[in-house]
Amino acid sequence: MRFPTFSVPVASWFLLFLSVSAQDRTTEQGEASIADPNQECIPYSYAPVAKAASSFPPVWQAATIVAGDSDALAKWNEIQGSIPNIAVKGTIDGDSSQSNNYPPDDPDCWWTRSQCVTPKHSGLPSDIANVPEPKTLGYGFDDGPNCSHNAFYDYLASKDQKATMFFIGSNVMIWPLEAQRALADGHEICVHTWSHHYMRFILSLKLHQTFYSSYLTAMQAIKLVTGVTPTCWRPPSGDIDDRIRAIANALGLQTIMWKYDSNDWKVGIQGVTAQDVDNNYQTLINAADDGTLDSVGAIMLTHELNNFTMSQAVKFYDQLSDAFDNLVPVGVAYNKTHPYVETDYSLPNFDEYISGRTTVSGGTPQSTSSNTSASSSTSMTSTSTTSPSALSDSNAGLRLSSSLWTYSASILLGTITYILS
Repeated sequence: MRFPTFSVPVASWFLLFLSVSAQDRTTEQGEASIADPNQECIPYSYAPVAKAASSFPPVWQAATIVAGDSDALAKWNEIQGSIPNIAVKGTIDGDSSQSNNYPPDDPDCWWTRSQCVTPKHSGLPSDIANVPEPKTLGYGFDDGPNCSHNAFYDYLASKDQKATMFFIGSNVMIWPLEAQRALADGHEICVHTWSHHYMRFILSLKLHQTFYSSYLTAMQAIKLVTGVTPTCWRPPSGDIDDRIRAIANALGLQTIMWKYDSNDWKVGIQGVTAQDVDNNYQTLINAADDGTLDSVGAIMLTHELNNFTMSQAVKFYDQLSDAFDNLVPVGVAYNKTHPYVETDYSLPNFDEYISGRTTVSGGTPQSTSSNTSASSSTSMTSTSTTSPSALSDSNAGLRLSSSLWTYSASILLGTITYILS
């Protein structure tokens, strides 16, 4: 974490806080109407989340089964015997140097090493890494919901474009109304863990429970906030082997990977530049144009992470639309008309979608709590931190702030902490 110096007087932020407080921060529609991304990213408290906070792990920390959660523990006891005995391959922070002696025949179908998507252990379904329809892009974004995504979601709505959104449970708890908008707009929601930690570090029984809890709590957070329970997931950084697949499969989650990578999240890291990201998008476009995808479609890894990643999606949208015959949510490409455990929400099948029927049926997003009013007395955001750093892209013509804010009563006393990683 690094903590930049604030040059804006605290009084100015206090006035901004007051101006946002005057807006509707209690409904998805009210939240979606906020146009200023700085105002979007002022934290708010959502009563159902505040009420249920003690039933979830702390946000942005590795998840564990919460004390007293007998249902989660019972489910864990039911599935743990089916988990393959596979050695640890790294650390929670992604250091896999200790795995240099991993066998070259890849006995565990470890994607990070070999991009393996067909499990070596029996009884596990293959990962999805492309879509079956020719010249079709399985369109989606990781790491949401981002607090400042209104301009981006408005753009997608203007194109009547639906996507698969891979949501992090901690983000859902901090920005619940933003998560609700994804469902209201007809996007497909999948799980992207509770706190975006690497999965291959899991070794002991307790750490197996960490993975199990990471997905279970993310699913529960999405259910709490939106009223639906996802049946699909994506591991952070594609970090998966057959041990992780076994746990995910036991939770009813289909693994969705990719074969093309924009690396949009990586700008400024390890020498990756914005031009590199442009080139990666162009590689995908070229594959659609040169016949590479004439018999099968593609999935590209892109992100709802920050201003730059969302702006890149807008910048290349028309080019992707021209190059591909269809841009559809991954579930639609597989004719998965019931994407959630709940059966009262449907997506169109592929033929319906490409004929222009991009929404079949869906309810208004609704928390599973009966109390949906905002509350200023308790807030999940008082303990939150998150990662994106703000970037800009003048070509996209959008101002999409990437900052996620943390605040407490100390804001009102004159202390503001703006956290980036």
